[in-house]
Amino acid sequence: MDTVATTGPTFRDATAADVDALVELVQSAYRGDASRAGWTTEADILEGRRTDPEGVLEVITSPDSRLLAAERDGELLACCQIEHRGAYAYFGMFAVRPTRQGGGLGKTVIAEAERLARETWGVAEMHMTVISVREDLIAWYERRGYRRTGRMTPFPYGDERFGIPQRDDLEFELLVKELTA
Repeated sequence: MDTVATTGPTFRDATAADVDALVELVQSAYRGDASRAGWTTEADILEGRRTDPEGVLEVITSPDSRLLAAERDGELLACCQIEHRGAYAYFGMFAVRPTRQGGGLGKTVIAEAERLARETWGVAEMHMTVISVREDLIAWYERRGYRRTGRMTPFPYGDERFGIPQRDDLEFELLVKELTA
């Protein structure tokens, strides 16, 4: 059994010194051949970058946002963004190192993000958007208590900051979870 799943990671707020490592982590979890070692890959639907240093630094420095880093023995294993948006928090930039996926680390990270959003901002809901064709990923979130809303927003075709789409039917669906103590 993976010792990370047994002992749990250490969480901390990311800093500007973490930007390059965070970009590499997010990229490795979703794009390119490295992402195929895990189950969260988007390599068949999107090419190019998933994020960039400027975008990661913006999340780190925003007063209404936190970028959590999950580590074990100094190794960056996972990250996620939580952002205060009034009555709810937004969950994003979630990545687990591909070789660490499937061992419970993602469940631990999302639970910590939900706890922090509740305790820090007193919000009752967590929102996120997921590419609607990612049925396996949406099912994983549903098992964590998120519900599909059917509310769609268009994928930003033509903006390579979000990747290079390999199909023409991409859109984001809003998922919502009620946070209870």
